Amino acid sequence: MAEDPANHRRARDPGVRAKNAGVVDIGDGQAIVFKMESHNHPSFIEPYQGAATGVGGILRDVFTMGARPVAAMNALRFGDPKHEKTRHLVSGVVAGVGGYGNAFGVPTVGGEVEFDERYNGNILVNAFAAGLADTDKIFYSKAEGVGLPVVYLGAKTGRDGVGGATMASAEFGDDIEEKRPTVQVGDPFTEKRLLEACLELMATGAVIAIQDMGAAGLTCSAVEMGAKGDLGIELDLDKVPVREDAMTPYEMMLSESQERMLMVLQPEKEAEARAVFEKWELDFATVGKTTDDLRFRVLWKGEEVANLPIKDLGDQAPEYDRPWTVPVPPAPLAADDIPQFDIADALLRLVGGHHGSSRRWVYEQYDTLIQGNSLQRPGGDAGVIRVEGHPTKALAFTSDVTPRYCEADPYEGGKQAVAECWRNLTAVGAEPLAATDNLNFGNPERPEIMGQLVHAIKGIGEACTALGFPIVSGNVSLYNETNGRGILPTPTIGGVGLLPDSSQMVGAGFVAEGQPILLFGAPDWWGTHLGQSIYLRDIFGRRDGPPPPVDLAHERKVGDLVRILIRDGLATAVHDLSDGGLAVGLAEMAMASGIGATVNQLDGGDPIPLFFGEDQGRYLVTMPREKLDYFFEEIYPYAGIFAPWIGTTGGTDLILGEARPIPVAELKSAHENWFPTYMQGE
Repeated sequence: MAEDPANHRRARDPGVRAKNAGVVDIGDGQAIVFKMESHNHPSFIEPYQGAATGVGGILRDVFTMGARPVAAMNALRFGDPKHEKTRHLVSGVVAGVGGYGNAFGVPTVGGEVEFDERYNGNILVNAFAAGLADTDKIFYSKAEGVGLPVVYLGAKTGRDGVGGATMASAEFGDDIEEKRPTVQVGDPFTEKRLLEACLELMATGAVIAIQDMGAAGLTCSAVEMGAKGDLGIELDLDKVPVREDAMTPYEMMLSESQERMLMVLQPEKEAEARAVFEKWELDFATVGKTTDDLRFRVLWKGEEVANLPIKDLGDQAPEYDRPWTVPVPPAPLAADDIPQFDIADALLRLVGGHHGSSRRWVYEQYDTLIQGNSLQRPGGDAGVIRVEGHPTKALAFTSDVTPRYCEADPYEGGKQAVAECWRNLTAVGAEPLAATDNLNFGNPERPEIMGQLVHAIKGIGEACTALGFPIVSGNVSLYNETNGRGILPTPTIGGVGLLPDSSQMVGAGFVAEGQPILLFGAPDWWGTHLGQSIYLRDIFGRRDGPPPPVDLAHERKVGDLVRILIRDGLATAVHDLSDGGLAVGLAEMAMASGIGATVNQLDGGDPIPLFFGEDQGRYLVTMPREKLDYFFEEIYPYAGIFAPWIGTTGGTDLILGEARPIPVAELKSAHENWFPTYMQGE
């Protein structure tokens, strides 16, 4: 099997990669703790609880390490909007994400929603959470010391979620409805109490090691804690708090009931720790002890029902070396194979269709303002929150991947996912710090799927190295298939960036009329690449050609310059170009502000690839007219980057070359209407 994706991607080391979440130093004695995980299979079977418990699980991964959650995101992928289950799944998943996150009290600051018929039988729900912690108060799951109490914390154990880990590691078949009992049931109010109790307990110095009970419940959490510390663990199931009668050892050990933790405790502080949890009306039970024999023992009704080598179950488990085939990218599009369409009509279809329409219907169901620190809400390049307690510092968050690129060429698609995440952070003025990944693929026992995984990891690794953007945490979700049909390869990248001064932040919307629009990072011909573009896919139903190549050195050079312009106050609005190219990027900036723009008349060339080509490494930047001369005289000659002045903001229409003017109001109406109309069943 390919090397673990995080092991060879570290370009610099701003923090720590840990089991529960990654830790990155942000200065002033603080760290940001973050991770992304999947809850794909449960969300397809039972969308509300599957999505809700996905949010709950990722929040526990963060506060288990001593961090208070401050931001959440989600990356959601559904099947064809016309499929009979899609609307039901969208409704349930969005309600589950909002129902849990809103009640818990964490703002949802960004994310993605995408539709493609390849997700008809296996949707993706990737949940991200980030929290703030003091750098000298980070907690880990490595058990230390022999004969110490192992303590169960939180909610009681029931039969919900038994077999959930097994279900999540297998393909779906026609028996999918029979798997509903394997889905966990969440309670965000219990989780909120668990958060406060854990943080209060951590402040007492009682905690030696702490681990969230996630997949495989008590089994996985106990084994991981013991194996990491080169210790054994003995558990007595008669002491585990349960909420159902006559539970078997199998059910108790594999239950995935939510809002539970396992902890190794300083024995002399047991009474103090118990008092904390009793105050928060949560269970606290000493259910075992650490041992020195490297065995995992389970007792029930006075009998030993399990006795296994703990290292073989944990960090010395066998590894697969699966065969894989090299992916073959599609042939390039022929120079004369550029289908023509009216530019204005094409743009309206792209911004008003299922792929490019506004996701407002989704994110307005999430609390995006709770905690009072949100500076940019969903809908832009990145969500931004202020760092509470600091006068100027802010953090930016984004999530990105283009699955159609990854299927056409997993290597370039992996590079592009990282590069776009890096660009989106840069576009608001943030320095990209680090990332987390969620590698969603089909059945790795098929060599072609394993080849996708291997090459996507290679591309991700090269991009992280070149951009100085390390992966510090992550998750792998495999077997995302139904009846042998796999999803698009979807290596989602969640990124975190730092703004030292939030007053320097910019958004994507035009801010005033009469401002020049510059296209940073464009090749001399502005745009050419139509392979795998949404223009071809959504206008003509074609998935042709290779994805756009990613020049990582170019990405770094352009992004670093854009960030300098933002922080020096020259840039007033910035937006990176991705799906839909220049035309869609301009439309999004106009719709975000209500201000139109006119793009200069072009001299020759086909306007279709110019406006809809998806060449990488490009940003649209506006600046005041009075600063333009300074830029071209003092910065541009030395930047080594092509940045033509392509147009000017102003008016109420978007005018693209010789195409008919499109009223911004018409664009906005098309953009905002698709999602609510679809969800109403119209």
